[in-house]
Amino acid sequence: MDTEKFKVIIVEDVKLELKGTEEIFRHEIPNAEVVGTAMTEAEFWPLLEKQVPDLVLLDLGLGGSTTIGVEICATLRRDYPEVKVLIFTGEVLNEKLWVDALNAGADGIILKTGELLTAVDAQAVMEGKKLVFNYPILEKIVARFKESVALEMRRQEAIIAYDIDEYDERLLRHLALGYTKDMITNLKGMPFGIKSLEKRQNELIARLFKPEERSGVNACRLVTRAFELRIIDVDNLEEDEE
Repeated sequence: MDTEKFKVIIVEDVKLELKGTEEIFRHEIPNAEVVGTAMTEAEFWPLLEKQVPDLVLLDLGLGGSTTIGVEICATLRRDYPEVKVLIFTGEVLNEKLWVDALNAGADGIILKTGELLTAVDAQAVMEGKKLVFNYPILEKIVARFKESVALEMRRQEAIIAYDIDEYDERLLRHLALGYTKDMITNLKGMPFGIKSLEKRQNELIARLFKPEERSGVNACRLVTRAFELRIIDVDNLEEDEE
């Protein structure tokens, strides 16, 4: 591993954890020089102005606020783009906060659980690697990825099994968005009148429901069935151009 020296500022508001983090650097990452520590945002900015580091190890929860760390990260990315920002946080369940930190430009997130900060993590960030995570967060990311792929596969299988074409999908999606058939006929590239859409809706009912289930199925029930079969995704409902 490259042992080129680099300078670090640690931002952590719990004194015991700050000392513990300094010990990690001292014993596990000896090529890092801790040039300063800050327990509040007010302490951090003057410290940074005095000596700009190569890496900021940043806790997200400062003074009871989970947003200050994200704001610091965003400001660093804007005003000091050459400085690497590695999040080191005890917010082990707050996934929304992780996303906020990544959107703010963090180079990676290390959760304070399981395997803590290692020389490999620090070195990866210093070498320009993005999205550096330790095992606990990687485990969650992989689980979400597998779930997402499984759902997409179910959707693709349903589209094939029920012979859903582009216009079926557009009809179902816009019915789900509250469009009337008259409004759907005005969508760009929709080559059907109201009677043709009514026929298509009846054909969808015939495909998506068993014969004994088809009586009285309206547009709302049809859309609900399309959601159940994953033909349309409730989290990705966007209207087309009119």
